[in-house]
Amino acid sequence: MMSFLQSLDPLYVLSGVLVGGLVGMTGVGGGSLMTPLLILLFHVHPATAVGTDLIYASVTKTGGSLVHGYNKTIDWRVVGRLAIGSLPATALTVVLLYFLNVDSGTAKSLITKVLGLAILFTAMSLLFRKQLMRWYDHRIGELPPPLVFKLTVATGFILGVLVTLSSVGAGAIGVVALVMLYPKMPARRIVGSDIAHAVPLTLVAGLGHSFLGSIDFHILTSLLAGSIPAIIVMSMVSARASDTAVRVALAIVLVAVCLRFWFF
Repeated sequence: MMSFLQSLDPLYVLSGVLVGGLVGMTGVGGGSLMTPLLILLFHVHPATAVGTDLIYASVTKTGGSLVHGYNKTIDWRVVGRLAIGSLPATALTVVLLYFLNVDSGTAKSLITKVLGLAILFTAMSLLFRKQLMRWYDHRIGELPPPLVFKLTVATGFILGVLVTLSSVGAGAIGVVALVMLYPKMPARRIVGSDIAHAVPLTLVAGLGHSFLGSIDFHILTSLLAGSIPAIIVMSMVSARASDTAVRVALAIVLVAVCLRFWFF
């Protein structure tokens, strides 16, 4: 036990505490903050940051899936539809990174540009979710079931590419897409289904990055040591915080991070 504690890096543990606490409070922000934090603050190679964060996300979201599964707030039909699109997309994206050489300048540039785009989409979904939902409900409304099936699979495909390249998008972007496609589904069931789908998506993408050699298990262990307790604690106290204020603050931070990736 003592040797395990001595092997942990305090700065990575603290980062895990901060990001884990935010995830526990809002349900989003894991990949969209953890990956930029590793790249910008700790100067971790983008591919290693993404790969490490993917395994980190699969572990942390497994706990959330177990809770939602116990409470029966997962629609496994929706999870299956998303996975039909996301898992093949993940495999194809890993193959693309393999042929680009994950350590090359081309792969690094691709990852950072996609990361900036995914962070921007996440920020916009946090800021304008309610307005977007109202517009969609007024202009489009409920879609026919066959089209919903195809769009759910397509959503999974897009998430598979985004998450494999950036580790960002499975949370906020996935929830917004599901709200649009399944407007009559209860919010808790949408969130539960999105989290359940994120587990195999991030695990398969993370294993792909492991095959490419882009995971730092020392960093991963330290992040989990901080984030898991923080997620548990902040999930318990989340009802006392202003969800709107936290989401707006998070969105502003994400926009700043996005600008940093694109222009500096």
